[in-house]
Amino acid sequence: MARKYPIGLQSFREIREGGFVYIDKTEKIHQMVDSGKYYFLSRPRRFGKSLLLDTISELFSGSKELFKGLWIYDKWNWDAKNPVIRISFSNIGTGTIGLQNAIKGALHENAQRLQVELTTTAYDQLFKELITKAAQKNKVAILIDEYDKPLIDYLDNIPRAEENRIILKNLYSILKDADKDIRLLILTGVSRFSKVSIFSDLNNLEDITLSKHFNNIAGITQHELETNFSEELETLPGVLCIEKLQLLENIKDWYNGYSWAGKETVYNPFSLLSFMKEEAFRNFWFATGSPSFLVNLLKKKKEYNFENVRESDISLGSFQIENPVSAPLLFQTGYLTIKSYDPESQLYTLDYPNREVKVSLLDNLLSAYREIFPATSISVTADLRTAFEHGDTNRIINELNAVIGSIPYEHWKADTESIFHIITHLTFKKIGVDVFTEVHSSKGRADIIVKTRSYIYALELKLDISASEALSQIFEKGYLQPYMADERKKLAIGIEFSSEQRNIADYRVKEL
Repeated sequence: MARKYPIGLQSFREIREGGFVYIDKTEKIHQMVDSGKYYFLSRPRRFGKSLLLDTISELFSGSKELFKGLWIYDKWNWDAKNPVIRISFSNIGTGTIGLQNAIKGALHENAQRLQVELTTTAYDQLFKELITKAAQKNKVAILIDEYDKPLIDYLDNIPRAEENRIILKNLYSILKDADKDIRLLILTGVSRFSKVSIFSDLNNLEDITLSKHFNNIAGITQHELETNFSEELETLPGVLCIEKLQLLENIKDWYNGYSWAGKETVYNPFSLLSFMKEEAFRNFWFATGSPSFLVNLLKKKKEYNFENVRESDISLGSFQIENPVSAPLLFQTGYLTIKSYDPESQLYTLDYPNREVKVSLLDNLLSAYREIFPATSISVTADLRTAFEHGDTNRIINELNAVIGSIPYEHWKADTESIFHIITHLTFKKIGVDVFTEVHSSKGRADIIVKTRSYIYALELKLDISASEALSQIFEKGYLQPYMADERKKLAIGIEFSSEQRNIADYRVKEL
């Protein structure tokens, strides 16, 4: 019988009763519940936050039968049940009936389930009343999922986002004086909005987003992959016609790489489970939500290079509605991840987590700069890598010209040289060759250096200036000199872009 994968399922009960694959996270949950009381956790979408909260809800509700065979089964006091108040801002109708009415509806649903009668009308006072009355039975567990959705959904409508921020701040302020009634409080979301703007009254909230102790509380570790999917790892090599070791490397390259502590990495659960079901390497996670706001923001700022970005803990831990900073936003939404941490400078180094995310984001950015987003640029870049690998400069130029020449006429905005640099950089990065921009030499900076297994290319890009002059600059400035000891062939390419013709007007090539 084929294994059942809980793709998109957020119900712990449905997963356990339905015989779906479940990665046991109960030891980490026990550690969290046992060591603290007020928590905030940020993780990207489709990373298991909702399932985590649902599992905790079943624990406090005393659903012992669901945990049989799991780590926590004989370590939990099943007699000490706690009322659970749950709010998920992803499904309470904030966009259709307004945030205040949506909160009121969610609180009344909780009250009905807990058999509590509410009499007040204001949304914040309803929350206070619900906590107080529910706690008459026992201290309550409060689980708030996707707390930031009423803000994230309106980042292109700042007045609405600010209105929702004030509503949320008033709601969470109720928790400050409810300590005696609370057994556990957990808020999860994608973004780490400034505590001053949202949680200023809740100053005892412990942010475990970057905690090394909870790096793998959501996501799937390498050990969990190899132990929970041992059956698949034996059959998939035959299906995909590759060796097992190569299979493991490919899975890791595509879907691993996420880290919030800079050391241990985890897999995106949605992507990994989808791969196991479909038995094919594809873009699963990125395809489930086109990041239109994010892509348009990056294009507006003319930002496109996000490798080895360095940020402080403070910048990673904040998110401002009015002026979101690109790198922290990309980190919080899962497009960048922590690669390392330098305790001396107290700076984190960020980069793309894996192939799935890198190629997809670069493709979306390239499409945005080409003014065709949300369409993709896959078809016009498919053969470029092969051209680079074989030193086929004529084909390289033709492929690059296809990318630039396909920009719709009405969207052509090639008024500066920078747009050609950006499109060329994104095109080369997307196909997976080693690309370096603004590379310093002793006499200047090369526009682009590309490295493959057999070739090193130096490219100089000019707008309405001859290709011969661009080629001469490569040799006058010695852009290829630092690579003279390298055995690979070296090619200099001078390219002239034409603003009038809207394409590559000419190019010159010379081997060093």
